[in-house]
Amino acid sequence: MFEDYEGFKTQILQLTSIDLNAYKERQMRRRIESLIKKSDISDYEPYVHALKKDKALFDEFVNYLTINVSEFYRNPEQWRLLENDILPQLFGRFGNKLKIWSAACSTGDEPYSLVMLLSKFLPLNQIKVIATDIDKEVLDKARMGMYNPKSLEGLPEEFKKKYFKQISSTAYQISDDIKKCVEFKQHNLLKDEYIKECDLLVCRNVLIYFTDEAKNDIFSKFHKSLKKEGILFLGSTEQIMQPQQYNLKLLKSFFYIKE
Repeated sequence: MFEDYEGFKTQILQLTSIDLNAYKERQMRRRIESLIKKSDISDYEPYVHALKKDKALFDEFVNYLTINVSEFYRNPEQWRLLENDILPQLFGRFGNKLKIWSAACSTGDEPYSLVMLLSKFLPLNQIKVIATDIDKEVLDKARMGMYNPKSLEGLPEEFKKKYFKQISSTAYQISDDIKKCVEFKQHNLLKDEYIKECDLLVCRNVLIYFTDEAKNDIFSKFHKSLKKEGILFLGSTEQIMQPQQYNLKLLKSFFYIKE
């Protein structure tokens, strides 16, 4: 049981364009094998056959494979640093029309958090965030803008009151005014062309799942995506140990500036 993972990776690349070689193997194999067992299938090969025939199973696989743990204002102290220090620097350097990319945005919690924070500085009609993820299903969820109470636990109360409507005991709907400020697109960090000329690039809590080789490639591409003196904002588990090798400089904890 569960033999020929190498062959499975090759077939999944052809089927989905997701390169499993870029993910830490033990972690990813455990997730995949758990899903195969849940589907009551015996091994990789019959599972691939089932994926080709069953769209619901295929969609479940892609959704399960991609990492969708997200919440508003995750690590609030970093968002306070963004508000009090980083954004004023960017406005001073580039003006009010910032080009912002939220990469691997999952269900939209992060780009919507960015819009709400930016609304403290600018009117909403001047705010635009480009948000991307590999997973079509989570992008659909993001566009819908429906969240459970746990997702909002870290969000400042002022934003919750102003931009959310509670529609049941288990669901909050984000306002259309915030949704209009975010453009969602499908994007694969491992193979698609990167967005250029970004003033702020946010990619948090996803790179920990990639191999060192994949991360090196992504950091190099992030550098090319940023304008000179643009800023990269990473997650709390994703410090770059030698940022100079990517021509980046540590500005504050988890914030890097392109030199």
